[in-house]
Amino acid sequence: MLHLTFNNAIEAADTERRMISGKIAPYGEVGYTSAGPVVFERGSISIPDVTKIKLLMQHDSTKPVGRATYSSDDESGVYASFKISSSSRGQDALVLAQENLVSGLSVGVDVSASKQMKGYLLVTAAVLKEVSLVESAAFDSAAVTDIAAAKAALEAASTKTTIIHTEMVETETETESEAAVTTAPIDTPDVPAEKPVEAAPVQAARQIIRPSVLDSQTVRTPITSMGAYTEHKIKAAMGNQDSMLYVTAADDSFTNNTAFNPTQFLTEFVTNTRFGTPAIDACSQGVLPASGMTISVPSLVTSSGGGTGVAPVVTQEAEAGAVQNTGMETAYINGTVKKYSGMNTLSVELLERSDPNFYSELTAQLQNAYLKTIDSQVLTDLLAAGMNGTNTTADLDGIIDYAAEGAQTIYTNTGYFATNYIANPAQWGALISAQDTTKRPVFTALQPMNAAGQVSPTSIRGSVLGLDLYVDKNFTATTFDDDSAVILAPEAFTVYRSPQAYMSVNVVSNLQIQVAIYGFMATIAKMPNGILKFKKT
Repeated sequence: MLHLTFNNAIEAADTERRMISGKIAPYGEVGYTSAGPVVFERGSISIPDVTKIKLLMQHDSTKPVGRATYSSDDESGVYASFKISSSSRGQDALVLAQENLVSGLSVGVDVSASKQMKGYLLVTAAVLKEVSLVESAAFDSAAVTDIAAAKAALEAASTKTTIIHTEMVETETETESEAAVTTAPIDTPDVPAEKPVEAAPVQAARQIIRPSVLDSQTVRTPITSMGAYTEHKIKAAMGNQDSMLYVTAADDSFTNNTAFNPTQFLTEFVTNTRFGTPAIDACSQGVLPASGMTISVPSLVTSSGGGTGVAPVVTQEAEAGAVQNTGMETAYINGTVKKYSGMNTLSVELLERSDPNFYSELTAQLQNAYLKTIDSQVLTDLLAAGMNGTNTTADLDGIIDYAAEGAQTIYTNTGYFATNYIANPAQWGALISAQDTTKRPVFTALQPMNAAGQVSPTSIRGSVLGLDLYVDKNFTATTFDDDSAVILAPEAFTVYRSPQAYMSVNVVSNLQIQVAIYGFMATIAKMPNGILKFKKT
């Protein structure tokens, strides 16, 4: 049975009711799916029980964020609404959808009947298995119509009262990028008979507030380019009175009349601060208790794992022989809860008289700074707790020796498998450029005969010699040198963190507004010898 995945745009994200809605599958449109160009025939997708359809992150069955509550089917496609979990991952999903960072709904279906048409596969019967939130949409038939959280955030910023808003973002680096052709072919009889119609808009709780300054400008003359100037120069010569006035006002060049060449402001916002938390993602995650600044975990980690515990001993004894008595010794391992915070002070003029996008971009940048800081701290704690690997060379041979040593020593010391490889960009570059003796790429070739993993220049996730690769630019080491990589068993190191929170406070004396972000985190190296640091010869 063929399994297909493809995605569509989110139509509404309502943080108040914790709902995300949108068209999950269009009829009569060609989309490039995991199996190539596909068109779904009207009524071809069945949903036996909508309440059993889970909403996942990036088609990862281990990361559910919600469950379907409603679905409908019309001649344009299949629509669905999802109730989002109140967990931290569910909150992250709502925030990412509201901020248009994760803007696609991607379905996974099992195809039971189809036929190959000219240039695409026509699906006539399929069963919906799951729906996922993905970074971008492959179909343009459904546009965002309403995002309740956008207006709520702006109203909250202008109330001049204390506001506390809690949210937590978990960056998913596995992105699904599937291009799409937005309309089905019309020059072939193989196109499905039903013509798609425009999807009915899905209304969220509140109407979106769109920027007025960035979206519109009033131009006092039609001469806004040299082409327009030439056009009206000709019309003026032919007697057009309006063009004569325009040309006279323009005074034959934009150099003398810059007012007639207005600057156009775009709504895009350029930044290089978005990155995520690769090091945190590579470790195991724990729930931070609601109170206390120290957390303690009972453990029985022996000296081979880097702890002080003593395990019981069982021995073989002769008949009627004495039983050996070995006392088990356990210990507590502690973690200190630390606060991470940042603040920005704004004038009331800037907040209330600037474009509405300013506040959302400010909070996004505070969030990016917060994530960078806690990810850097986790890398520091990993390197402080881990054991040194054997000195090796900064090349492909050294990487192979390092991975082999990590697999062997970590399993021997902890009983767990080394599964994750965190590398800085310098090691990532070495992996991309690695070649065998015949000059074939080792990690970047498509289905190579000597496949040793997959490393892509366009993704910070991959695989190296059976280990999951996480590329992290927050390493202190910037070259292929000591401490430029860490191999670990996730069970050896746990990150406990709270949801991040925003607080806005009005300063009455000068009408300034202070916007702050804060959160708490603790780390515990449960088995230090389950962490191996790269060391260069």
